[in-house]
Amino acid sequence: MYRYYRAKMIPNSLWCDLPPLEWLLRKMERNEYMQTATWLVSRELTEAAGPWNAKLLGDDDGEYFCRVLLASDGVRFVPDARVYYRTPWFTSLGYVGESNKKMDALWESMKMHIRYLRSMEESTRVGTACVRYLQTAMILFYPERPDIVQEAQSIARDLGGQLTPPVLSWKYAWIKAIFGWAVAKQVRRLLPIIRWTAQRQLDGLLFHIARPEEESRDLNPELESSKSGAPSIHTSQRSHHGRQP
Repeated sequence: MYRYYRAKMIPNSLWCDLPPLEWLLRKMERNEYMQTATWLVSRELTEAAGPWNAKLLGDDDGEYFCRVLLASDGVRFVPDARVYYRTPWFTSLGYVGESNKKMDALWESMKMHIRYLRSMEESTRVGTACVRYLQTAMILFYPERPDIVQEAQSIARDLGGQLTPPVLSWKYAWIKAIFGWAVAKQVRRLLPIIRWTAQRQLDGLLFHIARPEEESRDLNPELESSKSGAPSIHTSQRSHHGRQP
């Protein structure tokens, strides 16, 4: 959140060179992605992909990079590249919450994803990936938007699959059993926000406390080396990390 130097880079199935079809298959089937700032795209490819869809209020970057993939020969992964992104999470554009406008926009983006993938290949594995993609997102629409759920179910059947009602974790399942879906979904939205806010405030405090010490070490590497008894070797590195406005 603030102490970017403590970030852990956790590899996923997209951390390799991949052709467009395989990249999109893995993204949708496994619910994985690359953050927007990780992409390096040529002007020629940008023009071929077309303009950013500013009408989408959620997953607009996902939809855009689908088109980049479709216009490309494939993705080249750079193992040593790093980007630090400080996410504002529930205050971000991508956070859906209870907004019907964002649900509508996300659903449009999802249908575009499915069309893009099916345009590359019509196969059992593509159908399976699309159904899993739909199933993963059901928790965002169920039960508040039966219209979207019904349409998703129709698409899943067309793909040879079947959607099931989303399953809540044990932390919220008992709330649903006693108070119903609406209350369980509210608690499921609220508790992570409270936890995230507390973690963010604590991390910000610790970052500002540790900052003078970090800056002192950066400015006096020889002093730190002499304290440890190790030879003095100073390598200058730059880290780029997103800052919340």
